[in-house]
Amino acid sequence: MDLGLGGALGADWRNFLNMTNGVADWVERTLGHRPKDPALFERALTHSSRGEDHYERLEFLGDRVLGLTIASWLYELFPDEPEGKLSRRLNALVSGETCAEVARELGVGDRVILGKQARDDGAADSDNVLGDITESLIGALYLEAGLETASAFIRRAWDERVDTHDSAPKHPKSRLQEWAAANDRKAPVYQLTSRTGPHHAPTFVVEVSIKGVGEASAEGLSKQEAETEAAKALLEQLK
Repeated sequence: MDLGLGGALGADWRNFLNMTNGVADWVERTLGHRPKDPALFERALTHSSRGEDHYERLEFLGDRVLGLTIASWLYELFPDEPEGKLSRRLNALVSGETCAEVARELGVGDRVILGKQARDDGAADSDNVLGDITESLIGALYLEAGLETASAFIRRAWDERVDTHDSAPKHPKSRLQEWAAANDRKAPVYQLTSRTGPHHAPTFVVEVSIKGVGEASAEGLSKQEAETEAAKALLEQLK
């Protein structure tokens, strides 16, 4: 007979333990650190649409830790480069797009804690949200384990990028917008053409068109993902 706290609180306590252990296990696998305070990392994964206890303060801190680590790393790697070239490398490596790339590799999108509307709007695949959460996780790691551990994670996660990213990657929608402007065309227009599937796992189809040029459509698990894939498809047509 279980006379401990788990027995007294029953299913609610077991659910809490399962959730806490789930976050702790994921953080250990992903960041290489077993959290003493899983709630800190849960906050790092929580968007402001979910409530007041969200990731933004941790993101502020993590952004600075990321910048310091990358700047120091670049200083070591490229001893002969001038400040201007180092700055371009730094800006590319700490950009929201690069942080979002890292987040997708880590599977952050599956762990983001969102309010209903934000999830319906595709925030789990937003470059802005994913990039911010990468920084907030770094902030949480720094607070709990210190700069050495946080920097070690950054160096692992950014290892294949640090000597190749010397300009910020451009999102397909940005590239398509720039193509239209450079060719004296109207801006791309995105239109949601269908949403199918169950409410908890919908599929979106978006069509993008540039007047007088062409159109393309694509599907995704969010509106943003479908727009991104449609932009990629139209860019392929324009090559």
